[in-house]
Amino acid sequence: MTWDAMPDSMTTSPDPEPQAPPSTSGTTIATTSATTGDVPAFGWSGYAERVNGRFAMVGFVAVLAIELIGGDTFLHWAGLVP
Repeated sequence: MTWDAMPDSMTTSPDPEPQAPPSTSGTTIATTSATTGDVPAFGWSGYAERVNGRFAMVGFVAVLAIELIGGDTFLHWAGLVP
C-alpha cells in the first residue's frame, strides 16, 4: 500500500485535540457506556441485554462454586429438593 492509497484515518496524528467537557446546562445528554459505544437504556436494548447476560454468567459461576465447595447439588443446598 502506498501513502497515496492510505485512508485519512491512518495518516492523521494519533493524538486528537482535547475536547471541551459537556456543558452543565439544564438539559441531560445521554452519555455512552464506559466499555462500549452504547447508551445505557432500560427495556429491550442491546446495553440492557449485555448487562443482564453478564450478571447471569456471574450467577452461574456462583452456583458452580456452591456445588464444588459444598459437595452437593444447588437444588438440594437451597432446600428445593429433599
